[in-house]
Amino acid sequence: MNLSADGLARYVDHTLLRPEATRPEVAALMAEALDLNVYAICVSPSQLPVRIPSAGSGSRLMVATVCGFPSGAHQAETKAREAATAVVSGADEVDMVINLGAVKEARWDLVLDEVRQVRQGVDRATAHAELPRAVLKVIVESAALTDGELVRACQTAVQGGADMVKTSTGYHPAGGATVHAVRLMAATVGPGVGVKASGGIRTWDAAVSMIEAGATRLGLSSTRAVLAGRPPAGGQP
Repeated sequence: MNLSADGLARYVDHTLLRPEATRPEVAALMAEALDLNVYAICVSPSQLPVRIPSAGSGSRLMVATVCGFPSGAHQAETKAREAATAVVSGADEVDMVINLGAVKEARWDLVLDEVRQVRQGVDRATAHAELPRAVLKVIVESAALTDGELVRACQTAVQGGADMVKTSTGYHPAGGATVHAVRLMAATVGPGVGVKASGGIRTWDAAVSMIEAGATRLGLSSTRAVLAGRPPAGGQP
């Protein structure tokens, strides 16, 4: 794939979700995001609202946050309230963690219900505040699932109203994104739904391989290092 560093940057959610992250660190994240011209920043909900400095004539920097993070083992109503509060507080996108226990028990009705509750909560909040419709991503923790579970989890997320499915929180011991998982997820949801690859993507080659597999967004915390690793034209780094 012949991508420039600027082209790859437009796939990136520049991410800072460490529990100990401070407001000055979030401010530094925003400044770096604007410098790199990434698509979005992703921060913890307690950091909202964030003040985005002017990007001049460039594209607007989007703000993403998380919901039910990182375990997903929250009541659906709690996730819905958290997501609704986040969008009213300035989040353009919400990355919710799926209920993994319900997935493992094949309780698909419960999984569907919680995604729908979050979708409806977000939509009601944005409509009431006269805000644009927020993007909902559903984190399925792909490394912890069998292929069959992954397919069904993605199908259920889309049925519940997800705009995107996302591989990982980056906190599960099973691991993060893999090319296999991204390819399977993209094939499952089809071209109308996005796929975000996140967790353990730390090199240019790894990032590009995710896009080639079907990722439409990348969650990166070491964005500058990844973009700096672009191979020179006609050769390897």
